[in-house]
Amino acid sequence: MTQDNATVFVDRDLRGARFNRSILAGAVMRGVDVNGLDIDAPWLSDGTLVVNGVDVVPLVEAELNRQFPGRELRTAKDPDDLRVAWAAVEGAWASAVDRARSMPEGTVDVSIDGEWSFAQTLRHLVFATDAWLGKAVLRLPQPFHPLGQSHVEYETDGFDMSVFATERPTFETVLQVRAERQAMVRDFLATVTPELLVESRPSAWWPEYIVSVLHCLHVIIGEEWQHLRFALRDLDAQG
Repeated sequence: MTQDNATVFVDRDLRGARFNRSILAGAVMRGVDVNGLDIDAPWLSDGTLVVNGVDVVPLVEAELNRQFPGRELRTAKDPDDLRVAWAAVEGAWASAVDRARSMPEGTVDVSIDGEWSFAQTLRHLVFATDAWLGKAVLRLPQPFHPLGQSHVEYETDGFDMSVFATERPTFETVLQVRAERQAMVRDFLATVTPELLVESRPSAWWPEYIVSVLHCLHVIIGEEWQHLRFALRDLDAQG
């Protein structure tokens, strides 16, 4: 039923319900049994989540920072801190790759609950780097590598993303391209200046929105930490 243009559930059994890419902002739950409730909200740090009158976002953020040392620098503003932030996330991903390679053959191509596999996640991070560094910051005429994996197909600046390779590349190929993109970020940060960080750029996908170079770097680093969490979660599910 609806009430004031909102859907209201009363005495309903939603056990096992799954909400993917859904907007639940502002939802109110009262007198609910949430035992075993599993919430994954990538943008949680930008808002609030109140449980029994307590905003748990600071608690969640503190725990994630404890689990992922260096994550707390994902919004660093100083060039030196940004370099440290990137070194931390690179190191964390190196450990994750080592773990994945030590697992049974085929592990990197396993999809858990319809999510991207480990290899696909690395391909998406190639795409994210191309979009926010190659395209938005460096304004390269053809920034995208064919191996990159996006959520949807785009056609931007005359470059048709639908021409991207559809055959699954080998994991070694994925790692090679991934390493190239990591080096591209590292090299950019090696010489970045405070003046460059505040320069304006059209957003990668919405050119009508003007953002700073620093914002673009924050998107890249944020994507790295978010997808590392997803990747490790799915490796854990495989034992």
